[in-house]
Amino acid sequence: MLTVVLGLVGAFVYGSADFLGGIASRRISALRVTAIGALSGLVLLLIALPVFGGEWSAAAIGWGALSGVTGAVAISLLYACLAIGPMSILSPLTALVSAIVPMTWGLLGGEQFAPIGYAALGVALVAVVLVGFVPEKGAVRPSVRGILMAVGSGTMIGAFLIIIDQTPQSSGLVPLVLNRGVNGAIMLAVIGLVALQARSRRARAATSQAPDAAVAPDARPTIAAGWLPGLPFALACGVLDTVANVVMLVGLRLGDLAAFSVLIALYPAGTIVLAAVVLRERIAPIQWVGLALAIAAAGMLAVA
Repeated sequence: MLTVVLGLVGAFVYGSADFLGGIASRRISALRVTAIGALSGLVLLLIALPVFGGEWSAAAIGWGALSGVTGAVAISLLYACLAIGPMSILSPLTALVSAIVPMTWGLLGGEQFAPIGYAALGVALVAVVLVGFVPEKGAVRPSVRGILMAVGSGTMIGAFLIIIDQTPQSSGLVPLVLNRGVNGAIMLAVIGLVALQARSRRARAATSQAPDAAVAPDARPTIAAGWLPGLPFALACGVLDTVANVVMLVGLRLGDLAAFSVLIALYPAGTIVLAAVVLRERIAPIQWVGLALAIAAAGMLAVA
């Protein structure tokens, strides 16, 4: 029962983090939001580490660092596929794959349930699709490239769960510290490369223009101010995402990977509920069905 509660709480907190991340991404670039979130989460974990403790071992450091790599790849592919669209198809596809990969790994590894447990997993997978489905007028069919990116992102999210599940019980928060550190370093490196490429393009463009048009006096203020509008939301996003990671870590160590990964994949529900309450966005009837199925699946898993 505790594992089910942790899975649902973790899913809602993940969804809340995504909600804030979406707001922040409207004000600053998604890459910057991801980097800021990683760094703010790292600071929170470093503060919490002495309190909760954790053994620094080769396994904790190795698995934690590897999870940071998979997380960075997953986020990059997620943003890329959602930019291609349509989101109404690719978003739930990503969530579905992120549940199937660790669930399959857990079942192949010997995890077993009562018959009602297997039925609950099926109901939960349907709920993931329905909750994440946002009808769009005139939605186009996804391209092969978009589908491959969505599947790749979901696979990497699933791999992140599998990797974190391998960390030693005695490691405490150490794997998450490594996860955030590696993730943040990768994202900052990507931002640096993008900035260098942009500067190179501007320099080439400036050399091809007349001398009086080569200077862009407002370029530096724009870049400096570009981090500020979404900074509070990005910081809060990182904190909530880190809290969700801690909940996920505890849940995985107490329960089964197969069941917990499906519950965590219900994270779009948190985003949808907050969007409805804060932004007054309408929840589609099919999403209400998905939310009801999610609650039913959680109850079935608790019994199982």
